[in-house]
Amino acid sequence: MSSNITLIFDGDCGFCTTAANFIVKNSKTKIVAVPWQRTDLSKFSLTEAQVADQVYLVVDDESFGGHEAFAMVFRVQPNSFVRFMGKIMMSKYLRWFAAPTYRLVAKYRHKLPGGTPACKLPQN
Repeated sequence: MSSNITLIFDGDCGFCTTAANFIVKNSKTKIVAVPWQRTDLSKFSLTEAQVADQVYLVVDDESFGGHEAFAMVFRVQPNSFVRFMGKIMMSKYLRWFAAPTYRLVAKYRHKLPGGTPACKLPQN
């Protein structure tokens, strides 16, 4: 695959940094992970508000946020079974579960392994 794939994550969050490093290390497709705090977001047509709210995976010029970012990590892999799992994660059959699960993990990431108080999302 010749795509440019960039994972944009919260570099102030230990849990997010650990997850991003895990993805880069274990991906069979090259993925570059960058913390949003040290990235020119305009290069990806994203705003600070967007990336502060959720993780993004940018594949060429298309961006995917939240649970769709994780589904796309699967979808860009060379293994057909792994790609299928990513497709299922974005399907109407699993979207109802994947989206709120992502939000739940994001909300409590400061309590997960590697999480710190800096990981806590602002309360709305």
